[in-house]
This record gives sequence, structure tokens and C-alpha cells, in this order.
Amino acid sequence: MTLVAVAILQKNGKILVCQRKKGSRYGLKWEFPGGKVENGETVKDCLIRELREELSIVVGGVERTEIESYHYEDGGRFEVHYCFVRDFEGELQNNVFEDVRWVTPQELQKFDNLEGNWPIIKKLAAGLL
Repeated sequence: MTLVAVAILQKNGKILVCQRKKGSRYGLKWEFPGGKVENGETVKDCLIRELREELSIVVGGVERTEIESYHYEDGGRFEVHYCFVRDFEGELQNNVFEDVRWVTPQELQKFDNLEGNWPIIKKLAAGLL
């Protein structure tokens, strides 16, 4: 099973969503920043590394984490740790994505999101998280 750390970055009632680069796997799909936990890393260590690399920000703390497991038809199995973050420092820079946007939880549903993120997007839009 692949372990993944994902940030639900929150600021002024909005959430950051990122668009994958055109030409990449699942190109132009929208997702939350984060990535695969490497050997020897904790989920939080991974989150700190990924946000520094992808957006040039430093995480101050994680408020809470929601865990979802996904099993895809191709046999892929993922355990995704959605880490809710409001405490971060630095000027956000887009280092790897086609686009990044701050949107309301309800607006998230209008984007062409990665399939695995739909359960959490629906919960966010419904105010359940």
C-alpha cells in the first residue's frame, strides 16, 4: 500500500487546490498539494517536505488528519492522510503546478478533480469537516 500525505491548506475560508501540469500523468486534473511518504519519513515530515518543494511554504502545524483508503481497478492501493493546515509561513510560490487557486469548499466541486479526492471534497463542501 502507498502512503500519501496531502495538505488541505486553509486561509480566509478558502482551500488551496492545484492543477497538475499539462502532459503529466493525469495532466490538468486538480488536486491538493502533497505526495508519497518516502521510506523513513513520517506523514508530517513528508507534508513539510512536499509543501516546501511544491509551494515554498513551511508548515507550522497540522490541526487534524482525516484518513481515506483507496483501491483502484488497476490494483493500486493508497492510504491518504488529509492534513488540515492553517499555520504556514512563507510566500506561496507555484513551483510545480500548471495553476493554483484559493477556492471555497463549495467551488471545489466545479473542478476536474482527481478521482480519489472526491469523497473528501464532498465532505468539505457539505461542511462535514
